[in-house]
Amino acid sequence: MKTTLTLLLALAGFSIVSAQSPGGGVFQKFDKNSDGKVTSDELPNAQAFERFDVNKDGVITLEEYTQVAGGMKATTTPTTPTKQGDTPPATTVAADAVFSGYDKNSDGKVTTDELASPQAFARFDLDKDGAISLEEYNKVSGKTAPTTTPGTTPPPSPAVSQIDAMVKQFDVNADGKITREESAGAQWFNRVDSNADGVIDAEELAMVKKIVSRGGAGGGRGMSSAAPAISPEDVKKVTSGPEILKPGDVGIGRMIVDAPFTDLAGKAHCLSELKNSKGIVIIMTSATCPVSKRYIPSVAKLEKELAGKGLALLLVNPFASETAEEIKAQLAEHGLTSPYIHDKEKTLTAALQARTTTEVFLLDATRTLVYRGAFDDQYGINYNLDAPKHRYLHDAIAAFVKNESPHIAATAAPGCELDLASAPKLAASPVTYHRDVARILQQNCVTCHRDGGIAPFALDDIEEVKDRAKVIKRVISEGTMPPWFAALDKDATTNLWVNDCSLSAKDKADLLAWIESSDRPLGNVAEAPAKRTYPAEWSIGTPDLVIPLSRAYDIKADGFMPYAFDVVDTDIAEDKWVTAYEILPSERDVVHHVIVQVHEKGADARDREEGAGGYWAIYVPGNGANIYPQGFARKIPAGARVSFQIHYTPSGKAKKERLRMGLVFAKTAPQYEVKTLALANNRIAIPPGASHHVETQTRRVPFDIPITGYMAHMHIRGKAFKYEVTYADGKTETLLDIPRYDFNWQLRYDYKQPKLIPRGSTLTITAVYDNSAENKANPDPTKLVKWGSQTVDEMMLGYFEYFVPLSAKVAMK
Repeated sequence: MKTTLTLLLALAGFSIVSAQSPGGGVFQKFDKNSDGKVTSDELPNAQAFERFDVNKDGVITLEEYTQVAGGMKATTTPTTPTKQGDTPPATTVAADAVFSGYDKNSDGKVTTDELASPQAFARFDLDKDGAISLEEYNKVSGKTAPTTTPGTTPPPSPAVSQIDAMVKQFDVNADGKITREESAGAQWFNRVDSNADGVIDAEELAMVKKIVSRGGAGGGRGMSSAAPAISPEDVKKVTSGPEILKPGDVGIGRMIVDAPFTDLAGKAHCLSELKNSKGIVIIMTSATCPVSKRYIPSVAKLEKELAGKGLALLLVNPFASETAEEIKAQLAEHGLTSPYIHDKEKTLTAALQARTTTEVFLLDATRTLVYRGAFDDQYGINYNLDAPKHRYLHDAIAAFVKNESPHIAATAAPGCELDLASAPKLAASPVTYHRDVARILQQNCVTCHRDGGIAPFALDDIEEVKDRAKVIKRVISEGTMPPWFAALDKDATTNLWVNDCSLSAKDKADLLAWIESSDRPLGNVAEAPAKRTYPAEWSIGTPDLVIPLSRAYDIKADGFMPYAFDVVDTDIAEDKWVTAYEILPSERDVVHHVIVQVHEKGADARDREEGAGGYWAIYVPGNGANIYPQGFARKIPAGARVSFQIHYTPSGKAKKERLRMGLVFAKTAPQYEVKTLALANNRIAIPPGASHHVETQTRRVPFDIPITGYMAHMHIRGKAFKYEVTYADGKTETLLDIPRYDFNWQLRYDYKQPKLIPRGSTLTITAVYDNSAENKANPDPTKLVKWGSQTVDEMMLGYFEYFVPLSAKVAMK
C-alpha cells in the first residue's frame, strides 16, 4: 500500500521518493515503550515537542497530541494502542472548500442567493427544496460514493479510491487533513504541501486525485512535470535579435521637423517636398560601417519594391569622414538610384535623432513617424544569419499601406553608433494642438476614444479635446490613462515589457503643458496628422475560423448581471495550431471581460476550475486580440469544445449581445506551443471592514518555465498584486509588481524576452484587498468575502503565459 501511494502521488507530478507508514498511529510511532506518553527522548525535535506538550509537564499524552493535531480534545482515550487498520474515533469532517466558499453564512446550505447560476443550482439541488446541502453537493461532485440519483458522477477511479484509503492511515484524527506530524516526516509531505503551511488539506488532496484521475500528466495547475527542459541558451535563441522598444520613448507617432538637406549632387531639399508620396522610408547608411555594408544588397532590393507602393526612399550618410568617391562606388556597385544625403553637418540625422548607421525610419505624408529601428534581424555587430527571422521594416510597410499600425513599431538597430554632440541643436517650440497634441492622443488614446471605439467618448477632434481637457489632465496625472499599472524598478536600466502603453515622459509633459497653457494654441492646420482609419472588423486579418456564442444574450439596461457561461462544439476535423486570435463583441460597451477555455472533444466544459485551470484566450477592455511571435502557436484539438465565461455590464440600454472569436491558423508547423497556467488561492477570506488584507499563495516549479507574460485577476476589492520567485539558492526576485490593481483594466503584462524560471524554484503571488467603506466600489464592507465567481465575491488568480518547445513530429500533428 505504501508503494502504491508513492506511485500515485509521483504520477501526479510531486516527485515523491517514498512514503512512511504511521504504524499504529503517529502517536504510537513515537511512543516507543507503549506507556501512553511521549518523552523528549522519543521526540527529539524540541520545537515539535514544545508544540504538543500543552501543559508543559515534560511529556506528551495522547489527549495532548489529539488536541493539537486535530484542533479538539479527544472524547475518548483508548486504554490500548490502536492497531493499523483500526477505525479512528469519529469526528466531524470539514466541508469541501468549494462548498464552503459558496456557503457564505456557514449554515450548511447553499441558496440561490449564494449560487446565482440557475443551471448550476438545478444540477446540485437534487431534492428540489430550494437549497443545496453538503450531502447533495458531495453526491453530484463525486466527493462521496454515488447513489442512483440521475445526474451524479461515476464512482471514483481505483487510483483515487486507493489514495482515499491510504490517506485514512495518515489522517489519524480523521479531520480531512494530514499534518507534518501525522506524516511522520515522510519525504513526500513537502511535495504535496504546495503552499508550505505544514498541512496537506482537502484542496491539495483533491488536486492529487484530479491529476491522477487524468492519467498523471500533472505537476500543478497547468504544469506538466514531463515538459522538456529548456536552458538559458535556448531562450536566447528564441529571442535573438534587436531589442523591441517602447514606441513613445523613441518618438513614434510624433511629427519629424521639416529639416533641410543637400543631396549628393549638391541640390538643396527639405522633407516637406516629399508630401506627394504616400510616405517616406529613410535609411541611415555608411560606406565603411561593416553592418551597413552588409545591408546594402537588401536596401537595393527594397528600392525596387517601394516604387510600386507609392513610397519614397532616402539614404542618409552621417559620416563627414567618408569621401564622395567611396559613396559613389558603393551606389554604382549595387545599382542604387534613390536620393542620397551626405549629411556632414548631421542636420537631418539630428532631426531624426538617429542612433546608428543601420537605423531605418518610416514616415507618412504628414511626416508622422510610423516605425523606426532595425531593417530586420539578419545582421548584427557579431552575428550574420542566412536569412532574417523578423522583417521589421517590411512588416511595418505592409501594415502602413493597409492603413494599419505596425505590430512592432520600434526596435533597436545594431550598427555603428552615432555621436550627435556636434549636431545642430533643435530649438524647443511651444506645444500646439495640430502638430503635437493631436498626434499624442492619436498614438495613445484614439484607438479606444473614437466613434465606434470601446471608450465612452471620442478624442479625435479639437472640440472633443477641449471639452475633456480637465478629465485628460486628471487621468494622466493619476496614471490611470493610458491604463498600465506595472511598477518599474527604480534601478532598472531597461523596460521589461513589450506592451507598455503608458505615456512617455515627453508626451506626458507636452500634453500637460498644452492643457495648462493660457491659450491652448492650435498651431498650423497644415501640420495636422493624417486621419487614422481602423479595421471594420478583425484587426488580425480575415480569420480562418470564426466561433460565435451558441446564442445571443439579453443584456439588461441597468443593475447587476451574473457571469454568463456558454459552450460551443466545433467541427474542426483535425488538430490546428493557432497563431492569432481575436474576441470581437457585437456590443463592445456591455462586455467587460471574457475568459475562453478549450476542451477536448466530448469533455465536460463545466470543469473550468473557476478560472484556476488557466485560460486559452482572453478579452479585456482595449485588448481583445493576440498575435503570437513567429514560430509560436496555441493548439486547438479536433472537435474541440470551446467555453466562454463572460462578464456583462449593463450600459443604460437593453441590448442583445453575441460575441465571436476569430482564429488564424499556422501555415507551417510551429516551434513552440503557448500555454497558460494559473496559481490560485481559493481559500481567501477577507474580513469585514479590512482596508489592507493580504493573502498569499505559493507553488513549487516542477519544470523549467520560460514565462512570456502575466495577468492578475481579482474582483472589485482587489487593491494590489505581486508576483515573486524564490530560487533554489534562496534568492528572491520580484517578477511583476502591480501596486494599484484596477478591476476595470485586467491587463496582460508581456515580456520583451521570456523570463526563465528554473525547476525547483518557488513562485509566490501576493494579493491585497480593500474591503472597507473607503473602497467606493465595495458593494458591502460588512461582509466576510470568500472565493466566488461573481463580482460581489472575490478571486485570487495569478496567470502565467509560457511556452514549451515542440518537436517537428508533434508540431505537424
